[in-house]
Amino acid sequence: MSEKRIPFNRAARAGNEGANIDRAIDEGHLAADGPFTKLCSEWLEERLGSPVLLVHSCTAALEMSAMLEEIGPGDEVIMPSYTFVSTANAFVGRGATPVFVDVDEQTLNIDPAAAEAALSGKTRAIAPVHYAGVAAPMSELLAIAEDSGLAVIEDAAQGLLATREGRPLGTDGRLGAISFHETKNVTCGEGGALVVNDPGLMERAEILREKGTDRSRFFRGQVDKYTWVDGGSSYAMSELGAAFLHAQLCAAERFTSRRLEIWDRYHSAFEEAEAAGRVRRPVVPEGCSHNAHMYYLLLRDEADRAGLIRHLDERGIGAVFHYVPLHSSPGGRRFGRAAGAMKVTDDLSARLLRLPLWPEMEDADVDRVVTATGAWLESGR
Repeated sequence: MSEKRIPFNRAARAGNEGANIDRAIDEGHLAADGPFTKLCSEWLEERLGSPVLLVHSCTAALEMSAMLEEIGPGDEVIMPSYTFVSTANAFVGRGATPVFVDVDEQTLNIDPAAAEAALSGKTRAIAPVHYAGVAAPMSELLAIAEDSGLAVIEDAAQGLLATREGRPLGTDGRLGAISFHETKNVTCGEGGALVVNDPGLMERAEILREKGTDRSRFFRGQVDKYTWVDGGSSYAMSELGAAFLHAQLCAAERFTSRRLEIWDRYHSAFEEAEAAGRVRRPVVPEGCSHNAHMYYLLLRDEADRAGLIRHLDERGIGAVFHYVPLHSSPGGRRFGRAAGAMKVTDDLSARLLRLPLWPEMEDADVDRVVTATGAWLESGR
């Protein structure tokens, strides 16, 4: 094959990641909470409007959220089945039961009616996921939570620089979790951030992040020594990760702008195919500003999806499906339970295909993907 392969994903480079890492090494601060950690936190707090703690993964941020909300054995947490395992594991690790509910057929975000129907006397929290960087129905979920005295913990792993009615994703609930994994719009390989929207949780969040010690208060001169005061773990991001991340954050708007250009090219290219009933495109509700985290198509059935993935692979194009629904996975059946029918989740998860989308894709790359995909859709399989 003469043409280069187009991978499904490739992390973008801001250009000065290496220089930042060299600077961190030269300055001799490699563990957490050095100058780059401060710079990253300031960047995030300016855009989110809430205090932020850098952590080693979005999983860590979710685990800390479960601890901060004192979720434990016998408790239940409502979440969509169509999500990554970390959303559930954060609560399973505390002895709680994830309760899986169906998603909305338009956005693949949690269905608020299904969430409300799943409420029980054991429910402690709702954990919405902002799928593909498109906001979950937060107004409805927040109303349900308020009426029932529940916490809302946002899994905004895919949501950086996306908004709902002008509010950044991850800032509506008491706590939010953001990912900087290699597959995300902005990355440091592995990394995350805990967004603390309730000021009353911040002091304990710092302690949990620092292995259960009041080390942060010590460095601010608030105590004369630090010691073990609570549970916790080693959740902080290293300064090397923060050095890489700061370079990425400084390029985040540029990365997002290019991703949106690619997303829009795909969306326009498949408009006729959708009108002809061959495929369904993503839906972004009014009032939501997404970040082009992914572009997916919904095929007619699972066989069509497999056929298109194979067709694109043969032409040097990487396209992939996404989550196996948690309610149907071995771990989900062991640790959680499904509440109600999962008709939409089971249907759409079997038909969803994600196309390549990364900032350094050239227009010619996008055109190749569009041409190859369009030819398969036109061929009638």
